[in-house]
Formats: sequence, structure tokens, C-alpha cells
Amino acid sequence: MAVLLLLPVLATACVFSVGVGLWVVCSHFLTADIPAAIGHPVKLRVFHCLLQLLVTWGMIFEKLRLCSMPQFVRFVHDLMPLKKYPDLEIKDLQFGTIPVRLYQPKASSNALRPGILFYHGGGAVLGSLRTYHDICCHLSKETDSVVLAVEYRRLPKHSFPVPVKDCMAVTVLFLKSLNMYGVDPARVVVCGDSIGGGLATIICQNLVDNSDLPKIRAQILIYAALQALDFRTPSYEQNKNVPLLSLNFAFYCWFAYLDISPSWKSTVLKGAHLPVEVWEKYRKWLGAENLQERFKKRDYLQIPLEPLNEAAYLETNLVLDVQNSPLIADDEVVSRLPEACIVSCEYDLLRDHSLLYKKRLEDLGVPVTWHHMEDGFHGVLNTLDMGFLYFPCSTRILNAVVHFIEGL
Repeated sequence: MAVLLLLPVLATACVFSVGVGLWVVCSHFLTADIPAAIGHPVKLRVFHCLLQLLVTWGMIFEKLRLCSMPQFVRFVHDLMPLKKYPDLEIKDLQFGTIPVRLYQPKASSNALRPGILFYHGGGAVLGSLRTYHDICCHLSKETDSVVLAVEYRRLPKHSFPVPVKDCMAVTVLFLKSLNMYGVDPARVVVCGDSIGGGLATIICQNLVDNSDLPKIRAQILIYAALQALDFRTPSYEQNKNVPLLSLNFAFYCWFAYLDISPSWKSTVLKGAHLPVEVWEKYRKWLGAENLQERFKKRDYLQIPLEPLNEAAYLETNLVLDVQNSPLIADDEVVSRLPEACIVSCEYDLLRDHSLLYKKRLEDLGVPVTWHHMEDGFHGVLNTLDMGFLYFPCSTRILNAVVHFIEGL
């Protein structure tokens, strides 16, 4: 009898699940903007659809108050089994209360090794030590380096400035204990992708005046998120519907990370959340005139600013904090940063962040090694070792980073 009573419930659940799947397929699989230059378009559509399916189920569970969307998506991502790397010693540790994962080559070495502090991406919504495990293993193995990956606290429980504080704390503790891990104090680099690239930049800037710690040797920024105030640069228009980071999902992360009401989205897109004098002040660094012409040819039309909405400004002006927008840090700080390796992707919503920061660094005399992936998109590095969902661009990014580290 109990089984018979459960049958309608199970049938309803199955129909609902099929409905959710069909909705995701129709709204994302068939409508996502897949540029012709990106190889394997069907593969990218499938990857995008799977991610959106997880996000959609996460949103449903969030509405039902079972768990938050970020928690659900990270939980499913972390179910993937970890690949074995017999040449590496891998340890889960805690620096204070912050979880970290240490990767060290097992082979003995007479010399001290380079050290890599890795801050993962995911917009403080996705991403974890497990989802970046393969990337960190490859970095450690192929550069013969000690890698320390940071599991900073994320949404939904922790928003800005918690990730910055966590990464800063781990970085300081690691720099004070390099001898313990056999790391050369003259070859410590910070590395990150997406928001992790932004965190790496912020850490570098915060440590510029610190004379008590070993100096950061280099910063490696992979399609980094470097400013939170301007959503009107060409890449935001050109790539707004390109997987894996659409404009809508970027805004979801932005609003949640900065604890800003989503109702200001249209105001922010029009540039009406900041005064004219602020735009004029930062135009020298953010203006589209700082970009090469080839990055403005595709589907870009500059839209005039709209008048200031003072209420929006009062609620969103924390975007001007350099701990959110390291791209607008003072020249006096940026000019003293270590050399950089910057990786940008043509079909990335955040492409112009990398291009504008590259120009700032170069204008101030900071050496920059730049790699632009003409067929790349945001998040492509995570397809490394993903079997069917692997994109060759991920290997080219890894090889560029490895070559840069080996040359330090």
C-alpha cells in the first residue's frame, strides 16, 4: 500500500525533472552564443547546458529552502573522483582556520623550489580545492614547484571582504614559513583565474609596502576579474551570451559578492550608478580608447552615460574600493608591482579587464608577458583533463604558465 501511495509522488517528480531538463535545453542549449572561432561548438553547448542544469536545480532547492544554489553546485562538482598523481605528495592542511591544499614533488631536490600560491576562480559562487585539483597538480609537477591552493570562504555565507582577508592571511603565513616547505624566497609567485586572478592582484598590491616578508616574484593572472565598476567595455557587449560566463551570471556573482540589490542591474549597465566625475577620473584607465582597435570591431557600439542615480551610487560605491577593483589602484602602487603573466581569452566577458590592466602595467614600466587565446572563453582552463569536455585551449594556457614560471 505504501508503495502504491508513493507512485504518484515519484511520477510527479520524474515529470518535473524532465520538465526542468527540457527547459534548460530550450533556454540554454539552443540559444547560447557559440562563436565560430571556438572549436567543438556542440561540446561547449553540452558543457554549458550541464552547468546551467546544476544552477537551475540549485535555484529550485534554494527556493525550497533546502540549500543554497552555490552549495548545491559545489557539492555536485566535488563528487567527481580525484585523479591520482603518484609523483606528488598532496596534503590537506589548515592555515589558522582556513583550509589549504599543499602539492609537493616527491623527488628529492638539492635546490629550493619555486612556490606558487593559487587562488581559484568561480566568482565566490563556484570552485573549490577539488575542482582545481588537476590544475594545481599539473602546475606542481610540470614546474617542479610547491603549490599551495587556498580554500577561501565563499558565498552564500561569506561575501566581500572575507575572500580577500582569507587569501591575505594564508599568503602571509606561507611567506613566513617558506623554509618549512623547501621554497625559494626569491621565487614565490601568486596565481589565479577569474576572481582568483583578481585576488592575486590584490594580494600583490597589498604587499607592496611590506618589507618584513619575501617579495612576490611574479603575478600570473588568467582571465582575471580586475574591476567591478564598469560593465560597458566592448567585451561585455560582445560576449554577453557566451558560455561559460554570461552577463546575467556575472551580475548574479557581482550582486551576491558585494551584497548589492539586483534591482540596480539596469542602472549599472547604463553607467548611472557613478557620478560623471568618477567616470572622468578613471577613463584614462578604463576607457575603450585604451584597447587596440581589433578588440572593438566586433558587435560594439559605445553607449552614452545616463544621469547619476544617487540612490544607486550610495548603495554601490564600494565598487571603487581597490580591494574590489585593483585595476584602478594608484600609479604609485601599480608601478612597483612584480612582473606579470597575463592570459586573456577573446570570447570572455572579462577579456577587457586583462587588456586594460596589461596596458596599465606596461605604461608604468612593469614587465608583462601576454598570451591571448583567440579561441578561448571564460573557464576554459577547467576543462583540462575533463575527457569529452576537454578543450585544447586549456593545455595552451597551462603550457604558457609553465613556461613563464620556468623562466623566472
